[in-house]
Amino acid sequence: MFTGLIETTGTVASLTTIDGATRLTIAAPSLADRWRTGDSIAVNGVCLTALPTQAADSEALSPAHFTADLAAETIARTTLASLTPGSIVNLELPTPAGSPLGGHVVQGHVDATGTLTALTPIHPGQPSTDWRLTVEIPPRLTSQIIPQGSITINGISLTVAHLDLTDEARPSIQVAIIPHTYATTNLHTLIPGTPLNIETDTLAKYAAAQRTLAHETTWLTPAYLLANGY
Repeated sequence: MFTGLIETTGTVASLTTIDGATRLTIAAPSLADRWRTGDSIAVNGVCLTALPTQAADSEALSPAHFTADLAAETIARTTLASLTPGSIVNLELPTPAGSPLGGHVVQGHVDATGTLTALTPIHPGQPSTDWRLTVEIPPRLTSQIIPQGSITINGISLTVAHLDLTDEARPSIQVAIIPHTYATTNLHTLIPGTPLNIETDTLAKYAAAQRTLAHETTWLTPAYLLANGY
């Protein structure tokens, strides 16, 4: 489990496909010696299994890098397959049991991708300014999003400031970005049109599923409730 508080950023070293298998290698010197083979690491909000990487021109393993294999489901559901060498990615190690949850409960299971439409400074020209991030999202996610609720964008725990349903075919959300988040994540490297990984809040997801189940349940009628003493 993660919290959406980005620990550091890494750099894509390579993305290769060999015999149908896609392998992503990340340079992450600040995480060296902090993970073991098989550990989970969130990369742009996607929970991946970290594997050792052989150093270039050497049989030695590189502690400054880790590699992860991308399943077909991961490729289809996330933005990871669109990364290129040199891309900056957000990284987070799992939260140990008993640690404070500074963000919100993040599983690293991406629901869908959205598109960055704008990243606008609130106080242009000022050395330290808040930003307003606007992201177009798939319509099917709107039932799992509420204003002032939590959402994860590229692995970052954020709060929804506004849900815009004016165009039902192209809904969007806006979130406020503080200067620290802008500077210490990969947000400052992104441009409009960039695809983003979206994970809705776990509690909102289950609530939406329960609403759907109740709507589709035909046996739960007033007559049934009356006959059973409700």
